[in-house]
Amino acid sequence: MKRDGRNKVLLLAGAALAMTSALAFAQDAPESLLPKMFETPAPTPSPSATPTRRPAPVRPVASPRPAAQPTGGANAPRPQSTPIVQALPSGTPSQAATDDGAGAAKEGLQLKRLPTLAELAKMSPEDFEELIGRKVEFDMPPQARRSMERVGIFDETEGGLPADSLANQNGALIRTALSGNRGALVSRWGHIALRRALLSRLAPPAGMSPQDFLALRVALLLRMGEPDAARGLLQDIDIANYTPAIGEVVLKVYTGTADFTGLCPVMATQGSLRDDPEWNLARSICEAYRGNGTSALSKLDRELVRGKMPRIDVLLAQRYAAAAGKSRRAVTIEWDKVDAITPWRYGLAIGVGIEPPAALVKEGGPSYDYTTALAPMVGLARRAQAADLAGGSGVLSNAAMVDLYAQMYADPDVTGEWQDRAESLRDAYTLQGADARVAAMRKLWTSDGGDADAYGRRVLTAAAAARIAPRAEMADNAADLVGSMLAAGFDANAARWAPVVEAGSDAWAMIVLSAPGMAQDIPGSAIDSFVDNDASEGKRRAGFLVASLAGLGRIERDAASSYSNDMGLGLGGETRWTRAIDGAAQRGDRASVVMLAGFGMQGASWQRMTPRYLFHIVSALREVGLDGEARMIAAEAVSRT
Repeated sequence: MKRDGRNKVLLLAGAALAMTSALAFAQDAPESLLPKMFETPAPTPSPSATPTRRPAPVRPVASPRPAAQPTGGANAPRPQSTPIVQALPSGTPSQAATDDGAGAAKEGLQLKRLPTLAELAKMSPEDFEELIGRKVEFDMPPQARRSMERVGIFDETEGGLPADSLANQNGALIRTALSGNRGALVSRWGHIALRRALLSRLAPPAGMSPQDFLALRVALLLRMGEPDAARGLLQDIDIANYTPAIGEVVLKVYTGTADFTGLCPVMATQGSLRDDPEWNLARSICEAYRGNGTSALSKLDRELVRGKMPRIDVLLAQRYAAAAGKSRRAVTIEWDKVDAITPWRYGLAIGVGIEPPAALVKEGGPSYDYTTALAPMVGLARRAQAADLAGGSGVLSNAAMVDLYAQMYADPDVTGEWQDRAESLRDAYTLQGADARVAAMRKLWTSDGGDADAYGRRVLTAAAAARIAPRAEMADNAADLVGSMLAAGFDANAARWAPVVEAGSDAWAMIVLSAPGMAQDIPGSAIDSFVDNDASEGKRRAGFLVASLAGLGRIERDAASSYSNDMGLGLGGETRWTRAIDGAAQRGDRASVVMLAGFGMQGASWQRMTPRYLFHIVSALREVGLDGEARMIAAEAVSRT
């Protein structure tokens, strides 16, 4: 409930605005058709006729019965109605005014001057709040508020992790695992597992507030190139629960999704969370989309003159704001003098249909490719180009990539190279012979964009590869087909190739790591053959195979120790990180295991991973029941090295 003083001030302002609207409409009102006698007001009593004392209040009278009509004819006097006089309140008007003023003073609502009607009409909600010296509050009934005890998009029954996973974990350790993760992971499946953990409905660890825990998770999702997931997680709490920690990430969330109007509810109720140039420009954009475009563009003009932000940033904000309402304005955007791209510039540009120079975007790093792949307002060919990196990194699934290529195939405006690629993907599904379908896949697997792009094409063809029936004459294609299947998690389809492939081959290694339910019956001769044939630098692939087999429990501990000593893998060594993830696994703490695994998998490629860390990651995931993730990470390590 609002207090009386505030209600009076708000009612007074509402009345003033209503008077402003009435004056505006009166200028175009039609001339009254009533006779003049009905428009002339009654004469005001003279001051001398005003009684010097207050008349006695008249008691309310019950509704009278209808009186009989007089029989005196037309000259008979007309019946007169009896006026009902309402009793005046006790106390003099001066006393009432004094009491109201005192109440307003107690509330802190003191106006230095009354604004004119014209000024009130031009005021934005923020200006009005500043005028009355108080922020307008919006109450929400308790039953409609969302709990902050457990925040996330899905719970354990929907595929998330247990809500109390972090109940007994040290908050400082979780803070380090989240804030110290730069977001780039060597493993696609590690990215997927970490995203799942961050989006799960979890209670915060001991010693950490729900808002701080949420802000850490949202910030890491943004660094991972997951702005849509970050927005979904952020919107799982009420805006009234935002804190400065959340204020540090909220603008980045809506900038990453190119959805600046999504900020407007935040600005309306929590506009004072921050006070920096970007935040203030976003407030002006929201003001334009609330219908006050003239005032918003004027503020942006002033920001352009002040020069607190680069000119291109303000011009893009003007372009975005000018698209709202009647105050449309042509704003020219030139990139000649822009030497770098930023999330602010990229989000505003694609939000208004402008494609920044490709060279600037490429120099900005992979995060812009992730944003592009998820942005529906960007052209299909540009999205498909970005999808290679997004798919290889785990941002896009196989189904999402196939849907994107299907749109390109059906769009007559997409021509040239990208139409050819869409046709190749269709051929990989529809051609009659298996050899022809594999040939169509190989056209797609060729990429000059590096490991992530090439692996993204393997993700794209995963479902098509799973449709190829295992045959002995197809054994030469087995490694590529199995690697493509496992990129999207088709482990059962890959396991069907086990009788076809040669023991100790690349396809064999991926199958023995990924196949579900495999016992400790891996022959040592096959492992020795793989080690001998490994041509990778330092026999890294063989080291990953041994470390993963040991972590999955598919070779005896003595055999794993023997291989570790012979190859110098150091699987038995300990660090603070290995002790932390092993301890979390022993407690059955799934969320901590995944977050610590993500911390240990940072890097741009698998060259940054060591067999020792891979062993502890795979072992910990398997111990807490995440066997599927453990097997996919193990097979990916061999496939991508």
